[in-house]
Amino acid sequence: MKAILADRFQLQNYPITQLLNFMAWFKRQAGELDTSGEKKVRTEGLWVKCDDCRQIIWKKDLEENLNVCPKCDKHFRIDARARLAQLLDDNLYEVFDSNLVSTDPLKFVDLKAYSSRLKRAQADTGLKDAVINARGKLNGRPVIVSAMEYAFIGGSMGAVVGEAITRAIEQATDTKAPIIIVSASGGARMMEGVISLMQLAKISAALARLDEAKIPYISVLTDPTTGGVTASFAMLGDLNIAEPGALIGFAGPRVIEQTIRQKLPQGFQRSEFLLEHGMLDAVVPRKQLKPYIARALEFMAA
Repeated sequence: MKAILADRFQLQNYPITQLLNFMAWFKRQAGELDTSGEKKVRTEGLWVKCDDCRQIIWKKDLEENLNVCPKCDKHFRIDARARLAQLLDDNLYEVFDSNLVSTDPLKFVDLKAYSSRLKRAQADTGLKDAVINARGKLNGRPVIVSAMEYAFIGGSMGAVVGEAITRAIEQATDTKAPIIIVSASGGARMMEGVISLMQLAKISAALARLDEAKIPYISVLTDPTTGGVTASFAMLGDLNIAEPGALIGFAGPRVIEQTIRQKLPQGFQRSEFLLEHGMLDAVVPRKQLKPYIARALEFMAA
């Protein structure tokens, strides 16, 4: 090939430098391709699939709809900060008691050390534990809100969560401000053993003092609210409200079926089933939750 090209260039009296430049066209050039001018399209994380109706939803549209499916009204789980933003005026609030940290009293280890689980959850959520206490206003009325964070070890209730919620209740008692507790939890945090179970009684005692002071307490149960949280403060509200389709109960359906050896009814432990059987006062869609609570407080705190 080179000989043929050389003869052709000699016959046509081309200079040798032009021949070399021509030959370079056949060689692979070193270095990476310049792709700076290429248009990159990234779609990862921009779409969400609804588990109920299988609809593919543009994530921005879902967020604008308060993370509720526009087709079937499935209420997606949201984090504690989103809860506060939806409930409190202009997303303005003051966080308190956010420096409480678990001491890992049992030095517990299963598949992982409990201390490692705590560090990972703290890094992932930016929180010290599974609850945020905040002071703010709801339709102009000063309120205290404790919002649980399910992404922090399943929203489990250990010593820190119990102490933080107790302090929020005590602040409500001292300041005469209504308190709203938004539950999203897998129950007591058993990595802390009996210490986690003690929180049920501690919070319940604080709520008893709140009741004696005639300060309103509204409990909002979201998906999921289970275990010791359901067995204590989540069901002790002056008004117990749940979001549509929320899983609410003490033990899971599978455990109950294995215990009683019977098939459970359709929709068992969902908020609509509990409302029908007198365990809840109302099931309120997320879009209507803030005005519903505001009207309730007007009546309760009058």
